[in-house]
Amino acid sequence: MKESRQYRKEMVFALDIGTTKVVALAGKKNDYGRVEIIASSTVESTGVTRGMVFNIDKTVAAIKKATNQIERKCGQQVTEVVVGIAGQHIRSLQHRGVLIRDNSDLEINEADIKKLKDDMHKIVLDPGAKIIHVIPQDYKVDNEEGITDPKGYNGVRLEANFHIITGQYSAYNNIKKCVEKAGIRVSEIVFEPIASAKAVLNKEEMEAGVAVIDIGGGTTDLTVLYDNIIRHTAVIPFGGSVITRDIKEGCIVMNDQAEKLKTTYGSALADKLIGNQIITIPGIRGRESKEVSQRNLAMIIQARMEEILDMVYFELTQSGYHNKLIAGVVITGGGSLLSGIRDLATFHLGMSAKVGEPVDKLGHGYQKHLADPKYATSIGLLIHAIDKNEELPVPPVTEKKAEDTLGYTPTSGGKHIEKKPSIFNKLTTKFMDLVVPTVDEDEDL
Repeated sequence: MKESRQYRKEMVFALDIGTTKVVALAGKKNDYGRVEIIASSTVESTGVTRGMVFNIDKTVAAIKKATNQIERKCGQQVTEVVVGIAGQHIRSLQHRGVLIRDNSDLEINEADIKKLKDDMHKIVLDPGAKIIHVIPQDYKVDNEEGITDPKGYNGVRLEANFHIITGQYSAYNNIKKCVEKAGIRVSEIVFEPIASAKAVLNKEEMEAGVAVIDIGGGTTDLTVLYDNIIRHTAVIPFGGSVITRDIKEGCIVMNDQAEKLKTTYGSALADKLIGNQIITIPGIRGRESKEVSQRNLAMIIQARMEEILDMVYFELTQSGYHNKLIAGVVITGGGSLLSGIRDLATFHLGMSAKVGEPVDKLGHGYQKHLADPKYATSIGLLIHAIDKNEELPVPPVTEKKAEDTLGYTPTSGGKHIEKKPSIFNKLTTKFMDLVVPTVDEDEDL
């Protein structure tokens, strides 16, 4: 029988502010380490372009709408969230840090490692840049190299290689400002590809070596992992919205019609199509309808996807891990739903490819649409929020006064005093009777 362990039961919240949608999630970890999603909400995003906020008021309105919906569903106020950040302003660099210790007789501890990591925030960056993540790659203690965890070692000189992810301070601050204007505190801002990797990868893939390609609405994000460590990250400034625009211009249709053509009839491989279906698009206000060939549609999509994958290939070769990724690539995000994308990626990147879904990380009773690859980033942000909550100390268990089964509290004199419910408890009970703790699986978000 599988044993369960105790996890913190507090509900946590995550917010994915994307180019096409804003997703808010509430959840916690169950006794078996899986994510239980208590409430979810998806609303249209109109204030973000290619992962960057350009209209604060519209973004604040979308955040308020999404968080208000999950508050009603879970019966708890959203006070703080883990929120994602992406966009073509993101950069990464490698840097080496050194810490000279005062006493080599003392073993290296967590404080030494933290000091070395914190020192990375003092390095000189380009004007307007801000450090988002500092990820250790490996350590060196005196003359011993290739150390994964230096705790317990003795030495004077502690060195480490770091992968540092930066972004524009203005873009970072705009996200923070939007969330705070919605009346919510930002617990942490996380680079979205890191969140996506948490949602779709297992331990074996991360150890063997794998690249996660997250094809979102505004950008395509790349994360390379090897030996359980993030080795390389990149943002490609093209995503699903650019493909929609290509279809709009190539087929001379409206933007909504182009999006529907892409999601309903689109394919990333024209040669894989069986036949050549003709799609009829109604004209505007009685005008003549328009016909679009499915093969021509696929050729438009394939041309842009090949360009995106060529950029991914360049980043993989630049990372130095292209020939080391035993697990190949995992494609996720809304763009991964295109027919033929796996075969096209395998051909262009020269390695195995699969579509990644967050279903393996979800506990019982989740809504089926949340297992869709386009929610991978949102689920990953919630996982990060849960992991962050797990690092907090578990609150002490307080003993309750003895109470018999009839609701009476015994006194020292042996008499019983009836325990009457307070007005607050009565109101709380009535309120909770009205609250649905989980989202209906059939509800259309």
